[in-house]
Amino acid sequence: MDKIERYSFVVEPFHVDFTGRLFMGVLGNHLLNAAGSHSHSRGWGIDQLNEAHYTWVLSRLSIELAEMPAQYERVEVETWVESVMKLFTERNFLIRNADDGRIYGYARSIWAMIDVATRQPANLLTLKDGDILKYVLTADEKPCPIDKFNARVRLAEPHAVEVPTHYSDVDINGHINSIKYIEHILDLFPRQQFEQHRVQRLDIAYKAESYYGDTLTLYHEAAAGNPAEQLVEIRKHVGSSDKPVGETVVQATIVWE
Repeated sequence: MDKIERYSFVVEPFHVDFTGRLFMGVLGNHLLNAAGSHSHSRGWGIDQLNEAHYTWVLSRLSIELAEMPAQYERVEVETWVESVMKLFTERNFLIRNADDGRIYGYARSIWAMIDVATRQPANLLTLKDGDILKYVLTADEKPCPIDKFNARVRLAEPHAVEVPTHYSDVDINGHINSIKYIEHILDLFPRQQFEQHRVQRLDIAYKAESYYGDTLTLYHEAAAGNPAEQLVEIRKHVGSSDKPVGETVVQATIVWE
């Protein structure tokens, strides 16, 4: 079986913002759909894993774009596994125009597999006798030309915004959906930011789980000496933000062009 999955979609009008370009969150969902398709066709899909009480969780995601796909454009995503370690696997993506081959950008991700009951990581090298190793394409075989994950978040005097969690934030794993965090982060910025700039790169690290009913506090500020880079940290407060500090669930950096 080919080690590369090719997943296609059309940029629908209801999936673009006021600039006519695809929402970053919708692109993120398509990347996850491509990853799910690749995993399922090789026996590692979430539905197949659930039978053995395991599931995939996203740990890191980096997206770097030369441009964002526009309304009605046909897009093809290629995805492949670059490496498998004991507790994590690295998965890459290429995003291009399906008609003219123009490359929009690339993405890198890191995934862990956890036991659904204990929420503890599973050993990928022993599950199914290490079958997952058959699907690895190394960096020499299939390069991904963007830098690996690079999110150094050290906040000094951040702004803070509280966001409650609701039904539509929760995914099939019972926690706040990974793409919802991206949407909440981008909602921090005014319309003018998107009129004058675009997201060139997004790095996001998922540190802990949060759940329906938690209050999220999003802290953000510009990186020291680089106003084009924004740093974001999300902390959760169980039920209320009145409790001190809160546990960090997400850290992210955004580079604007």
